[in-house]
Amino acid sequence: MIMSLPEDDLTCPICRDIFKDPVLLSCSHSFCRSCLKQCWDSGIRECAICRKRGTKSNPPSNLALKNVCEALQQVKRQNSQQLEDKMSCSLHGKTFKHFCLIDKQPICVDCQVSRLHKNHECLPMEEAMLDCKDELALCIKNLQDKLEHLKRIQRTSVGMFEYIKNQTLETEQMIKTQFEQLHQVLYQEETARVAAVKKEEEEKMIAMKNKIKELSEEVLSITETISVIQEQLKEDGIVLLKNFKTIQDRGKKTVLGDDSMFGLLLDKSKHLSNLKYRVWEKMLDHVAYTPVTLDPNTAHPNLFLSHDLTSLHYSKQPTCCPDNPERFHFSAEVVAMTTLGSGCHHWVVETGSNQDWLLGVASLSVQRSAEVSARPENGFWTLCFRDGGFRAMTSPPTPLTVSKIPKQVKVRLDYSKGMVSFHDTADNTLIYTFTHTFTEPLFPYFYTQSSHPLRIMPEEVIVTKLQQ
Repeated sequence: MIMSLPEDDLTCPICRDIFKDPVLLSCSHSFCRSCLKQCWDSGIRECAICRKRGTKSNPPSNLALKNVCEALQQVKRQNSQQLEDKMSCSLHGKTFKHFCLIDKQPICVDCQVSRLHKNHECLPMEEAMLDCKDELALCIKNLQDKLEHLKRIQRTSVGMFEYIKNQTLETEQMIKTQFEQLHQVLYQEETARVAAVKKEEEEKMIAMKNKIKELSEEVLSITETISVIQEQLKEDGIVLLKNFKTIQDRGKKTVLGDDSMFGLLLDKSKHLSNLKYRVWEKMLDHVAYTPVTLDPNTAHPNLFLSHDLTSLHYSKQPTCCPDNPERFHFSAEVVAMTTLGSGCHHWVVETGSNQDWLLGVASLSVQRSAEVSARPENGFWTLCFRDGGFRAMTSPPTPLTVSKIPKQVKVRLDYSKGMVSFHDTADNTLIYTFTHTFTEPLFPYFYTQSSHPLRIMPEEVIVTKLQQ
C-alpha cells in the first residue's frame, strides 16, 4: 500500500527528500522540521509554498505523515538489502562478478577459484548477459517457428477432417451404386462393405480428433513456454541469469510430437478396388477384374478419376482435396494402390485419343512435393508419348520409332530380374525395355495433361473347378 503512493507526495518541498520529522503549518503544508527552522532563522516566518505567515514558532509534528515516511524508508532499506543479497554469493557473501558457462549460473571470485568451478570457462557478467539474452531470443525464435509449423498442420488437419467426411459419403455412394448393379443377391455383401466404410470412418475420425487434440496441446505448451521466457527477459539481469538454465532447459525440452499426416485419409481403394471381382463367387457373370486400380489419395488436384478408379483424365479446374503427404502436388500424376515388391506383374492401359501421357512404374520414395523429371535417377521408369512421338524417359530421353501408334499399351514388370517393358497389345510388339536393380517397392505410375482419358483395361477372369 505504501509503495503505491507517489513518492512526490512524501517529499519535502525544500530539501526535495523524504520527510524527516515533518511538521504541519496552519495552512496545511508540511516541511521537515530542520528545513523549516533553517528557512525561518534566515528571514520571515512564512510558508515556503503559499507565503502565509506562521502563527506558531514551534509547529506541531505531522505524526501521520511521519509514520508513512518512516514506513517507506523501511521498505526501501529492505528492498536494497534484498537486491544486495541477490547480487551476492550465498556461499561466500561476495558480489557476483562472473558467469560460469558450464553450470550456467553467476559466481563470485571465490567460486571461480573453488574446486566446483576452477576448470570451468567463465565470462564477465556484462558479456554473459548479452550472450544469454541472444541465446534466449534465438530460443524464442525456434519455438515460434515450431508454433507456426504446428498451426499449419492444425489447419490442414481441420480440412482433412472435413474431407474424410466427404470421402466417406462418396465412397458409400459408389459402393451402393455397384451393389445395386448386382441386385438382391449381393445385398448382404453390400451391407458388410458399407459397415466396413463406417468402421474405418470412425477410426479415421478418432485418429484425426486425437491428432487435433494433440496439436492443440502442443500449441498451448509452446505458447506458455514462450510467455515464460518473455516474462523472464523482463526481469533484472541477475534474476534472468539465475533462472537461465531452467528456462533454457525448458525451451530445449520442447519437442514436437509426431507431425506426420501420412495415412490419415480414408482408404477408398481398399473399399472400391476390384470390388466386383471380390464378390465373383456370388455373381460371376458380372465380374470385371482390373489388375491395377488408382489411388485417389495420391492424385494431383487436376486429375479426375472414375468412380471405379480405373481411368483418369486432366481438367483445368482442380478438385478440392487436402494437401496430404501422399498426393502429387506439382504435376498431373497419380499412382495405383498396388505395391509391387516382387514377382511379375502386367497391366494394359487404353490410351485411345490421348496425345500427352506417361506410363510406367515409380518408386515408393519418389518426390511428391516437388517437380522432378520422370527418369530412373529420380525413381521413375516410364514411356512418354507427346507431340506425336514416343520417348523412353532415360537420361537423356531416348527417341523411339514405331510402325504405328498403339491404342493400348501393356506394361510388364519383372521385379526380380529388374525389367520394365512396354508392348503394343495389338501384335505384342516390344516398344522399349528398362533394366535396373530395384531396391524398394514400386507403384504403377500414370501421368497425363489431356482431357482424353487413360483407362486401365479389365482382364478376363477364368474360373476352373478342381476335380475331386
